[in-house]
Amino acid sequence: MTGPRLTPLAASLPSDVPFVGPELQEREMGRPFAARLGANENVFGPSPRAIAAMQEALPEIWKYADSSNHDLRAALADAMGAAPDQIVIGSGIDGLLGTLVRLLVAEGDAVVTSDGAYPTFNYHVTGFGGTLHKVPFRDDREDLEALLTRAAETDAKLVYLSNPDNPMGSWHTGAAIEAALDRVPEGCVLCLDEAYIEFAPEGTAPRIDPEDPRVIRFRTFSKAYGLAGARVGYGTGARALIRAFDKVRDHFGMNRPAQAGACAALADTDWMTDVLSRVAGAKERIAEIARANDLTPLPSATNFVTIDCGADGDFARRVLTELVQRGVFVRMPFRPPQDRCIRISAGQPRELDELELHLPDALAAARRASPL
Repeated sequence: MTGPRLTPLAASLPSDVPFVGPELQEREMGRPFAARLGANENVFGPSPRAIAAMQEALPEIWKYADSSNHDLRAALADAMGAAPDQIVIGSGIDGLLGTLVRLLVAEGDAVVTSDGAYPTFNYHVTGFGGTLHKVPFRDDREDLEALLTRAAETDAKLVYLSNPDNPMGSWHTGAAIEAALDRVPEGCVLCLDEAYIEFAPEGTAPRIDPEDPRVIRFRTFSKAYGLAGARVGYGTGARALIRAFDKVRDHFGMNRPAQAGACAALADTDWMTDVLSRVAGAKERIAEIARANDLTPLPSATNFVTIDCGADGDFARRVLTELVQRGVFVRMPFRPPQDRCIRISAGQPRELDELELHLPDALAAARRASPL
């Protein structure tokens, strides 16, 4: 009896996953986290109008959704200054990244990203046989100049840039990105991941003609809109590239309640204003807790705060482990020197109470295990 015959490429890939979810950690611990501060979710939740729209759509869950995502694309076109046929909908930015890589990257093709940037993108590239070229962060943010230089050196098909950045919370101005577009090599596409753009300072989003063939921009309803579980992402780009998604995308990947909820969330600007205010307040409290423990909070244009623990990655990992053992779920950057930090998502007041309570003991335990 034989098993499945994996392709040589699939057989060669490691069997690890980018993230260990909090639910798995809870099962292993045998208890829930008291504070879920690691996944960069919007703990303040979606608009009540979005919840109502999803509940109204639920009885028709037996139907396949509109495979063209007509209503949501029309609503996003108004919001993005684009035409509906310059917009693609997918199962979160993760799903759209996978489809984009499938479209552009063949085995051996060069792709450029930052060492320590969003790992799921890397999984898509290696999963389709692409060759990753990584450049280091500079001053705790992705180095746009170095990314484009490496793209020219390698004849890259694709360059990935998150703005604002995860895991550091740093950002480039929109003007800087606009000025860099002329350096995108011929035949290369800049993939601009703007998952956190709603939290960023004014002027962070570049002004780019959606029909510019050098760029595709991805955004999501998972963060500021509080719909991470609904898996609604979208992209804007030139019509030729957007049409090409139809060749390979999952046409029924977006269910009816998710589409309805996203449309309602997009329209509820008052709820968004309230969420942004609460996120800003939570970030300030996280920063205050960090400073009270002689740690350094980094500037953030996202819904999380990255905190410099003041030592190396081994020490930061110990701090993270100690927090997790005390019921506080946080994450951290994967690569040095950014791994000297831990990353804490904006949380509800009671969750930040848990952080404030347990961080001193976690630091003390980490210092005993790893003397500075």
